[in-house]
Amino acid sequence: MGRIGILGGTFDPPHIGHLVLAEYAAEALDLERVLFVPAATPPHKLNEVRTPVEHRLNMVQLAIEGNNRFVLSRVDVDRPGPHYTIDMVAIIQRQYPDKEVYFVMGGDSLRDLPKWNRPADLIQCCRLLVLQRPNMEPISPSMHEQLLPGISERVTILDDPLLGFSSTGIVARLQSGRSIRYMTPDSVLAYIHDHQLYRKYDDTNR
Repeated sequence: MGRIGILGGTFDPPHIGHLVLAEYAAEALDLERVLFVPAATPPHKLNEVRTPVEHRLNMVQLAIEGNNRFVLSRVDVDRPGPHYTIDMVAIIQRQYPDKEVYFVMGGDSLRDLPKWNRPADLIQCCRLLVLQRPNMEPISPSMHEQLLPGISERVTILDDPLLGFSSTGIVARLQSGRSIRYMTPDSVLAYIHDHQLYRKYDDTNR
């Protein structure tokens, strides 16, 4: 049985950190491919998505070009809401019935997992690949075992390779007229400029 990974997010915009994380996960777990799944309207981020989904899809496609293991998936944007993770993962599991599916999440998400929609169904539908950041309290596969029996066997924890990048930080730099060069692929930076995304973008930042 082969393995695939799911990397979801708003990707508003996609950046180098997303690419590093996907490559790191693919190598660590020998994933055949990593699906980049831009979120439509996450229930917990109703007021946070800044950019229309088609722009975010286009930027992700530009960002992952050249890596045969990276694939853009429209599964979340081409279905009606509400857009819960369990529903998206279940669709992908049906699309890849002969694959073992890993959903990539941060350690903070693992801590909040009992508050998610149908968390017990999620851990039955896929395995969780959880990133432990160096500056956060330690997490463990068994931390929710009493609430979610069996979770300890469904969680793999890896050290987070990200370098402090965040889409929010990148947008803040753009809005203040600072450079984001090397923080996102040149093709994405050019797209942001050409489509005048993110307020107060300065042409000198290219």
